[in-house]
Amino acid sequence: MADPQVLVDADACPVKDEVLRVAGRHGLVVTFVANFGLRPSRDPMIRTVMVPQGADVADDWIVEHANAGDLVITSDIPLAGRALKKGAHVLGPTGKPFTEHSIGMALAMRELNQHLRETGESNGYNASYSSKDRANFLHEFDALIHRTKRGGA
Repeated sequence: MADPQVLVDADACPVKDEVLRVAGRHGLVVTFVANFGLRPSRDPMIRTVMVPQGADVADDWIVEHANAGDLVITSDIPLAGRALKKGAHVLGPTGKPFTEHSIGMALAMRELNQHLRETGESNGYNASYSSKDRANFLHEFDALIHRTKRGGA
């Protein structure tokens, strides 16, 4: 089985450096996909894809290029659902995996929170990204790569 590729929804992704560190240790190709702000790399294991501005353009690119067994890093719940349907493994930047079992609830909670924001019942603030989140991501990403390379996950 070929090594999985790592596809990163790079707009506002807080774990780019961590992805590079862990994927590099495992010899995996990483592709950062964004609408803006990516610096090209000379490293052949790091690819950058700049997509045009527009709703879901980066998400569409990731879904189009994801294969079963690939690793997708995103906090975008609809993108996570689409990647799971392609057979990819999806991990959020806090280290929380999106799975076939959890994606339905995640989508429902996203809809509820959006409704609460629209009706003024919620201010829409998210908790700030913490060092614990970063540590969880590093641990879970490394474990996911190990499971995927063994053929599990």
